[in-house]
Amino acid sequence: MDGTTELLSISAFARRVGLAPSALRFYDDCRVLRPAWVDGATGYRFYSPAQEARAALLRGLRDAGLPLAEVAVVLDGPEHEGREVLERHLERMRDRTQAAKTAIAAALRSLSTADSKTEARIGGVELASAVRQVVPAAASDVERPALGCVLIEIDDGEVHLVATDRYRLSMRVLRPAALEGGPCRLLVHAADLIEFGQWAARFHQVTIQVGPDRTRARSTSESRVLVTVDDQFPDYREMLSALAPPEYRVIVDRLALRDAVNSHGDAARIALSFSGDEMTISLPDRSIATTLPAVCHQDLPQRIGFDPAVLAPALEASVGPDVLLEIAAADRPVVVRSADQGSFTTLVMPVALNTSS
Repeated sequence: MDGTTELLSISAFARRVGLAPSALRFYDDCRVLRPAWVDGATGYRFYSPAQEARAALLRGLRDAGLPLAEVAVVLDGPEHEGREVLERHLERMRDRTQAAKTAIAAALRSLSTADSKTEARIGGVELASAVRQVVPAAASDVERPALGCVLIEIDDGEVHLVATDRYRLSMRVLRPAALEGGPCRLLVHAADLIEFGQWAARFHQVTIQVGPDRTRARSTSESRVLVTVDDQFPDYREMLSALAPPEYRVIVDRLALRDAVNSHGDAARIALSFSGDEMTISLPDRSIATTLPAVCHQDLPQRIGFDPAVLAPALEASVGPDVLLEIAAADRPVVVRSADQGSFTTLVMPVALNTSS
């Protein structure tokens, strides 16, 4: 393409507008901030300086907590609709601020009354958050003990936490502040990892040390042994590489979808359908339906079924106001990506709906 020198690489544009490259890729997938040009041979994205104003507005709206479905209205919808969206959000923010003040005041009151190895140093709160997100995908039965564990994989400058119960798979990718030594894989029982995450959250940084005899975790003031399990974890990389490219993408308010799914918690299955700017959650016979605003980049030609007991925890474990659902087909795994944490991904298996539905 002629004139590419006038364009900015995704890294350069990210530095200019204060957005991470992963966020720019996510907003491209969501169709709210498309690159000016994509190299067909390499897939590299390039941006125009003229897009900086849109990126700055997008970043500001996201920093203000505006759901992505509503951001799209402000950026591209009629002006009067954009104003209505912003005014409603301001009212929500006032309510949330008051609730937060009350909660923090209560927390402060409670605090006032309270007395040859590989090393990866990770933020304690970030590590605890990753544990919280991934552990719900671990299996609770003992049929396959490895599925009751979380894989901690240190390789290629990253730390992956992965869990699967065969019906869903959750993965969080962490970038350690420092990393020494070679690649390694650890299996830790989910229950032990929950307790470890609670411990890690107390410290600014935690160093995981993997030695020939044992695995330890230490902070600046404490250390502890991390008990590992000797078993074979499924090849999650192969599972991810086998995914078909998504044909449909849907952005929806995460908590609203979670609540709608939980309202059918006793049902064996629920049905999701997408059309235009709406998502509908109902029972397979179309009863007890809830409709939510959504950004549907293309109408899904058929409904897709889920077990609410599997989908709800995936939504609960995500962070931020929105989720992006990437759908290849109604019978293929659905990717649930956290809008504000692009390094957290969950795969959820659909279930068959009755043919009469």
